[in-house]
Amino acid sequence: MTSLAGLRVLDLSRFIAGPYCAMMLGDMGAEVVKIEPPGEGEYARRASPAVNGQSLYTFIVNRNKKSLAIDLRSEGGLQVLRGLIARADVLVENFRPGTMEKMGLGWEAVHAINPRLVMARISGFGQDGPLAHKQCFDGVAQAMSGLMDMTGAEDGPPTMIGSFMCDYTTGMYAALGILAALNARHASGQGQLVDVSLLESAASMLMTAIPQQKLFGTTMTRVGSRDRFVAPSNTFATGDGRYVLMVGGDDNMFPRVVRAMKRPALLDDPRFVSMVSRLEHRDAVEGIVGDWMLAHEADDIVARLEAEGVPCAKIATIDEVVDNPQLRHRGAIADVPFGDTRVPVQGVTIHLSATPLAIERAMPDVGEHNAEVLQQWLGFQSDQIAALQAEGAI
Repeated sequence: MTSLAGLRVLDLSRFIAGPYCAMMLGDMGAEVVKIEPPGEGEYARRASPAVNGQSLYTFIVNRNKKSLAIDLRSEGGLQVLRGLIARADVLVENFRPGTMEKMGLGWEAVHAINPRLVMARISGFGQDGPLAHKQCFDGVAQAMSGLMDMTGAEDGPPTMIGSFMCDYTTGMYAALGILAALNARHASGQGQLVDVSLLESAASMLMTAIPQQKLFGTTMTRVGSRDRFVAPSNTFATGDGRYVLMVGGDDNMFPRVVRAMKRPALLDDPRFVSMVSRLEHRDAVEGIVGDWMLAHEADDIVARLEAEGVPCAKIATIDEVVDNPQLRHRGAIADVPFGDTRVPVQGVTIHLSATPLAIERAMPDVGEHNAEVLQQWLGFQSDQIAALQAEGAI
């Protein structure tokens, strides 16, 4: 048994945010059909590196899906899509606003075809507003939201986060909105529109930056790896050339840090007696901690801090992450069979006790499930499928 068994999802999206949203629904047991152009499929399939001829960039966000290749520029392809929409529960798209309308498949049109349909529209800036038609990718959202200005060294330039954080977060918001709309459908019998954007998703992660700016006129900007609210909490270099992150600045944690360092006199230093005073003298207290860490190796530092109950970690490189025993134990890294190899990928991240998420299949080949989907969803016969192929609609 799965949470979304029996739910049918059409995934018209590409790149990351939309495919990730639809993949999450697939992990929960929905039947997800990825709609993409015949031949080479979605453009992102051509990104490097590749495994067995398939881009890893697309591989990691397109598992648990079937592929139906349709030429949406052809009338035959659009007619097939309309038939699928009539039988779907969810449609996910992340075209630029207005694209679905040009296809004759905006919200009003699809709602008329299937009043129970939940349509998730993922875009850079939302379906309306002065910037609705501006082109957007993850980096643009990071730049415009303030995330980049808040990221990086204090005396360095604005810096992108090391992953496509806005894409992934927007995909998760979209999936959450879809689940809410499906739950509302139980009572109303009607689907609804889910509208999420990269810019708003990015802005939702700004912590206290917005109220601080509006209320006090203080602009939150880059502080490197420092905690913005307490000290000492930072990333420190160690004697063996590694780095350790420690969060030890509040009034419960600082005495533990002092015990780990074996520097009890610091508790009597008037500069360090409270969370407020330590923040005022953060250069001094973090300088002392930094000197201590430079005199020891990373593993020894972590062992001492953990013995005192101080939250800390050695900064892991990716080659260490893939061998992390906790991630392996929790299934956060999973080996997915794909052709004659097994591809290690991020596993499911939501653990349900009665209806667990699962990875049932790897990324499909382009059009791999054409006949299966057309037969099961639309009842097409072999001659009808052949006719669509002949006219280039699939």
